Amino acid sequence: MVWHGNYFRYFEVAREALLKQFDYGYRQMQASGYVWPIVDTRVKYIAPLRFEQRVIVCATLQEYENRLRIGYQILDADSGQRTTSGYTIQVAVDESSQEMCFVAPQVLLDKLEEKR
Repeated sequence: MVWHGNYFRYFEVAREALLKQFDYGYRQMQASGYVWPIVDTRVKYIAPLRFEQRVIVCATLQEYENRLRIGYQILDADSGQRTTSGYTIQVAVDESSQEMCFVAPQVLLDKLEEKR
């Protein structure tokens, strides 16, 4: 079986791919003056993953007004069976002041609006 800590790596790869679709990957986040630490996460193990099992990891933006909530589904690539679900929550922190933002920075809202 796959070690439980690897699921967070799978989530991270999917999250970065999702955010890059909005031209707001980790490098763009930092360049815009914000960092986005994860403050909450959840994983629900539905069926175990096996070594060398082919999977599809899907990430969807579920919430962005005050925080980023990204949902995840891990599916078996051959059967389509859902093996795992979960989410992460990130908040914006102004890099210069080190203060948490209680409203999403305008740069994020602009990036999301551009891709609609």
